[in-house]
Amino acid sequence: MYKTLVTFVLVIFLGLLTAPKVTATQPDANTASANTAVKWFTIEEAEKLTAKEPRKFFIDVYTDWCGWCKRMDANTFQVEDVAAYLNAYFYPVKLDAEGKAPITLGGHTYKFKPEYRSHELAVSILNGQMSYPTIAYMDEKLQLITVVPGYRTPEELRPLLVFIAQDYYKKMNWETFMQEWPKIMQAENN
Repeated sequence: MYKTLVTFVLVIFLGLLTAPKVTATQPDANTASANTAVKWFTIEEAEKLTAKEPRKFFIDVYTDWCGWCKRMDANTFQVEDVAAYLNAYFYPVKLDAEGKAPITLGGHTYKFKPEYRSHELAVSILNGQMSYPTIAYMDEKLQLITVVPGYRTPEELRPLLVFIAQDYYKKMNWETFMQEWPKIMQAENN
């Protein structure tokens, strides 16, 4: 497990050294603008929307007290190409891990659990590994694809977005994708 984690971190670091900005299958000019901001949804809104127009979910699991969460809001989600990509290819969801309101998803109602000091939905999505911020990716059928804990810069987030949105995760593992990342981006830009 430790060796896999070290390999994963090393691959991300090396990939970032050569990672260009996300332009692969970039949203059209009507979607991206100089004032682009992430259009956040509740998970319940996203579930209704995906029934009409299927998209994957990008779930930002955060808490109000988390400094790294606030930093990611200010430094990553405010970057124009990141926001445009999220809006075009995902239903971006904000999920307060300590929110008190019940949430119904997939016909099941999740509630805040005082004994966990967390919301049941956050506990379920994060498999009890409560770390903030954490990004969870779900497919159009509400099936969890993967969970990525920790603060992400725009440079770190861009390849993750493409990996999930363009279904590379179905064709190759993360390490292979990061080795191919420069070629993938170049092919998409031509």
